[in-house]
Amino acid sequence: MAVRGGHYPAVTHAIKLHWFLPTYGDSRLIVGGGHGTPVGAAHGDRDASIDYLASIVRAAETFGFTGALIPTGAWCEDAFITAALLARETTSLGFLVAFRPGLVSPTLSAQMAATFARHAPGRILLNVVVGGEAHEQRAFGDHLDKDGRYARADEFLDVVRRLWDGQTVSLDGEHIKVEDASLATLPNPVPPLYFGGSSAAAGPVAARHADVYLTWGEPPAAVAEKVDWIRRAAAAEGRQVRFGIRLHVITRDTADAAWAEADRLVGALDEQTVRTAQEGLSRSQSEGQKRMLALHEAHRENGSWHDARSLEVAPNLWAGVGLVRGGAGTALVGSHTEVAERIAEYVEVGIDEFIFSGYPHLEELYWLGEGVVPLLRERGLFDADVRSAAPTSIPFVGAAR
Repeated sequence: MAVRGGHYPAVTHAIKLHWFLPTYGDSRLIVGGGHGTPVGAAHGDRDASIDYLASIVRAAETFGFTGALIPTGAWCEDAFITAALLARETTSLGFLVAFRPGLVSPTLSAQMAATFARHAPGRILLNVVVGGEAHEQRAFGDHLDKDGRYARADEFLDVVRRLWDGQTVSLDGEHIKVEDASLATLPNPVPPLYFGGSSAAAGPVAARHADVYLTWGEPPAAVAEKVDWIRRAAAAEGRQVRFGIRLHVITRDTADAAWAEADRLVGALDEQTVRTAQEGLSRSQSEGQKRMLALHEAHRENGSWHDARSLEVAPNLWAGVGLVRGGAGTALVGSHTEVAERIAEYVEVGIDEFIFSGYPHLEELYWLGEGVVPLLRERGLFDADVRSAAPTSIPFVGAAR
């Protein structure tokens, strides 16, 4: 249901906001990258140095964001090492570290997270990425098929949870085998587990282990179906799960200005660039990636993708990023008020946490933090502490409504 004219949804709890760190490089244009991207294909005009990434995380902390997602894969830098370096650049921001279960042992993964939690309590969050691309997994020495990777993740996370609980763990599983494993130091608090996956095999694993189930940015009705699916599966396990969504964002003082920016991003693409990207992404085994590609398939076939507005697949939901980027391929595009309204719609269908990004990541973070976050506070959707007085008194916010 659209939220217009000040009729805001009933809010039972405030949302959490996260930002994304482009550890493969940044740009004023769309950077190919994300899920399924070949090695070397993701790069930007702006180097993702620790100094640059630090400027992003400090800004996110200023606006009251909970965490920063750090991706994993052959196409980007190592997430755990990046998070450890950036933890010293901030004081409260958490790091949502993406990792792939099975590439290292569950005992080592549990130990790494516990060590991080000891030195930065409450600031490590873990994004479990089972991996949708068999060829990339094989490059890391992993030769299981997709269903096997989900089965292994189930055993892996069971060991990790039990270790964090202080147990001594032995498991002779189909994929995971450990004997008398234990941790010298337990994490306090225990890191929350974020988990995504749209295939049938993902549901039971998310239901048993996830604290937050993540989806890419599909239209609200499709997201509502996923929320209902996982909520029912978790209830059958006697658990409750929070829900998060991964989106890009283009927010400006006016809708016209936001769509002009979307047009600029699309205008920098050509047929060959899009075709090459899609040929690679079409080989993905990921059900979520297939759903992303389907959002703009007709527009690629008839050539209408050159008009940014043609890729608006739901009110203010734009599929243009997915023309060349794997994984999260949609963005909220509009005025600050419109973006706030769309966020409220996703809250209505059950979303609790939002992971945003934009091009370039530093500048777009300021557009969101200065333009949209104050509106979310007004309607009771966001109540995190602000590190400075800046966001609540930006002159253009009132004029943009």
